[in-house]
Amino acid sequence: MALGSGIEWTESTWNPVTGCNKISPGCKYCYAERMAERLQAMGQPNYRNGFQLTLQPQMLELPLQWKKPQTIFVNSMSDLFHKDVPLTYIQRVFDVMRRAHWHRFQVLTKRADRLAELSPEIEWPENVWMGVSVENADYVDRIDDLRTTGARVKFLSLEPLLGPLKKLKLKNIDWVIVGGESGHRARLMDPAWVTDIRDQCARAGVAFFFKQWGGKNKKKAGRLLDGRTWDEMPTAPESTRSARSTRTRTLPIVA
Repeated sequence: MALGSGIEWTESTWNPVTGCNKISPGCKYCYAERMAERLQAMGQPNYRNGFQLTLQPQMLELPLQWKKPQTIFVNSMSDLFHKDVPLTYIQRVFDVMRRAHWHRFQVLTKRADRLAELSPEIEWPENVWMGVSVENADYVDRIDDLRTTGARVKFLSLEPLLGPLKKLKLKNIDWVIVGGESGHRARLMDPAWVTDIRDQCARAGVAFFFKQWGGKNKKKAGRLLDGRTWDEMPTAPESTRSARSTRTRTLPIVA
């Protein structure tokens, strides 16, 4: 919904849907819920319903107005594959992303089962990256659902990471983001979980991005892992699968 974003792995956010509900442990201290309540209190019209799921059709064509190519996180304040978002509306969102071909769009969901169900009904543009959130080992099946989709670039958001993820199945996965929970009630993340995932990505030739340690003061905790930042990004979707092991630390420009 805004040009500019504090999220380390994207540049801007766009929210054609707002609001959601909790479905798994990673949702417990949802940042989007807290922000929606603040925006409602401030009188922001898009959050008149607080964190109740609300379609925002007036926001649909916003990316078409942004002429500078950028990476855009779709629905940072919701989940596009929520059961109450109609398929026809999802298709409208994808149509805008297709038309705004000079941008790169990142879509992230916890509703991987609905994502897999609806994937055949979606025309997948090359500039759309599709990801699923996996917070602990109880939800690794979301990765299998993601693999069935027609997305050209597939990624995992392991945030907030709430437990070890041993022997991840990374076949046909292009990018892995790891991050700890932040806020005054943040659940702690074991550094060993992070280094193990990083090493799994290295062996599989998958780009690895470490977002943050999190905690009560995420800025103080920082995002260094073994003395450096890890900002790897997947190769462009036009690249062949044989080139997936070539990782880059800069975002290629979308033509």
